[in-house]
Amino acid sequence: MARSNRHDESFDSPKGFSALNPRPSRSRDRFGRFTETIARGMGTPWFLLGLTIFAVVWMLFNTFAPEAWRFDSYAIGFTALTLILSLQASYAAPMILLAQNRQDDRDRVQFEQDRQRAERNLADTEYLAREVVALRLAMKDMATKDFIKAELRALLEELEKDEAPAKPVAKKPAAKAPAKKPATRPATRSAK
Repeated sequence: MARSNRHDESFDSPKGFSALNPRPSRSRDRFGRFTETIARGMGTPWFLLGLTIFAVVWMLFNTFAPEAWRFDSYAIGFTALTLILSLQASYAAPMILLAQNRQDDRDRVQFEQDRQRAERNLADTEYLAREVVALRLAMKDMATKDFIKAELRALLEELEKDEAPAKPVAKKPAAKAPAKKPATRPATRSAK
């Protein structure tokens, strides 16, 4: 898929009227890729392990550190940690939903391409099936080797019949007639 050049000009509207001819924003795509990266990162075991270690270290530090260094009290239920985790969850959910929406869009495009490819394959298969049927029908009308041999035999018998001398019929001898030339056999092609 080719990306549109940022410097491409549209010739159907005057310069400076971008509000009349809005172009797709690259920042939206960049933000979408960013949210997908974050969502992918949150879906890994390393993120869960890191978040667990962070929460454990936070609670241990605020429980066992000297009183002056503690910034989130155990007595009030680690309020700051709860707020941080709530903030992280409130941002994680929309990022995951954005990433899922982008994946759904990609899947929809892929499904459409697969459907079109399947339709083309089906049309090609049906065409080839029709061609095979036509060839089979044409082969049935074609002369076979046995048919050609039988036809040649019949033709040869017919030629031999025509050339065979007829039995002489007893006639009264007449005056001597001039001698006839013997009938010549027509030239035949030799079959290989």
